[in-house]
Amino acid sequence: MQRLIRPKSDSPSRRDLLILALPALALVVAAFVLAWQFVRPAPPSRIVITTGAAGGAYDYFGQRYREKLAQEGIEVELRPSSGAVENLRRLKTDDEVNVGFIQGGIANEPESEDLATLGSMYLEPVWVFHRGKDDLDKVVQLRGKRIAIGVHGSGGQLFALQMLAANGFSTNDPGLVSLGGMEAVEALRKGEVDAFFVVGAPQAPVVDALLHSEGIQLLNFAQAEGYGRHFPHLVKVTLPRGAIDIQADRPPRDIQLVAATANLVVKSDIHPAIVTLLLRHAREIHGAPGLLNGPGAFPSPQDHALPLHPSARRFYESGPPLLQRYLPFWLAVLIDRLFVMLLPLIAVVIPLTKVLPALYNWRMRSRVYRWYGELKFLEAEIDRNPEARQDLATIEGFIDRLDRIEQRASHRKLPLAFSNELYTLREHIALVRQRLRSLAETATGS
Repeated sequence: MQRLIRPKSDSPSRRDLLILALPALALVVAAFVLAWQFVRPAPPSRIVITTGAAGGAYDYFGQRYREKLAQEGIEVELRPSSGAVENLRRLKTDDEVNVGFIQGGIANEPESEDLATLGSMYLEPVWVFHRGKDDLDKVVQLRGKRIAIGVHGSGGQLFALQMLAANGFSTNDPGLVSLGGMEAVEALRKGEVDAFFVVGAPQAPVVDALLHSEGIQLLNFAQAEGYGRHFPHLVKVTLPRGAIDIQADRPPRDIQLVAATANLVVKSDIHPAIVTLLLRHAREIHGAPGLLNGPGAFPSPQDHALPLHPSARRFYESGPPLLQRYLPFWLAVLIDRLFVMLLPLIAVVIPLTKVLPALYNWRMRSRVYRWYGELKFLEAEIDRNPEARQDLATIEGFIDRLDRIEQRASHRKLPLAFSNELYTLREHIALVRQRLRSLAETATGS
């Protein structure tokens, strides 16, 4: 019994597969490599915020940001400073510092290329606390007193000197003391100084301590509107009667104050995801109602001394990105980074999954169709030559050509999916062979 021999290899079909697959694979790899060029780098896992002196508003809010960002897996290093002036210098010169608090009026670079603002986070009133029972309403009434004006290099000291100079004080007045923070609070309480200029949010420990100190009064800026004309970065605000303590009726009347905005400033090349994250938490930290503002007033893009960061502008216009609204920060950032990698999948891989199988099928069937073409050509030649159908030598030549067609078809390995076409071809070859044999018998008999 003859044993059927299974072909050892289907290497021709594999070769055909590789001919199609290798260029397709190269195209896919090239598409992903190109797309990778547009993938944003991952956001940093650590940022540095320059804040202010201990007990100040910048230090207080810096700690709030550190707590919030730690929940998102971002480590925050807080670097104390003397205030807004030093913060601006650090942002300009220190490559490690990413974020800082700066008072309105300190920086004035609306076309800056290295710094950008994330907006105003809260109001920083100029608080002038003084000893005694007199109700002072003008800065000039402090003449001849010892006045703490904040530490050197702070935005508070700069504001104090500007306002004092506008009231006729000399910058080298012996009554002006470079003292700030809780040291100035204790000095005022003990009578070592008579007044203290503070620039900061009501939540700042220094301000809060003095607002609740017995024997310490708050100067009422009767000229608040006028200060706004001389210093455009200052606005008039009102501390309402009873806002500090409604039961004790503190303050006992509305107090007029002047205030600047406290702005969150970043390096212009900071990662956009960090910008969005900072502003998301800024809404939680600064969005609550306070002594001087209603709910939702901050953060807002009020100060225009520095350009608004593009990501901050999008945040104010349309809120946080969709993914960050519903997903953890790390997952939202990961999906956002990899989203661009879906483009090659959509533009290249998916079409190839449709084209390659069709192209492969066409290559496999084209071989069968080529043999059909040779077979049809052979039949047409037989039909065109009536004399040849009666010549035995010519008929044997036809049979030899038919044998070669059958031999190539039999030895060509095709995938099992195309076996049906191959068997059909062999049946047609057998029909032609049967016809040629009939012709040969007729020619022999004649």
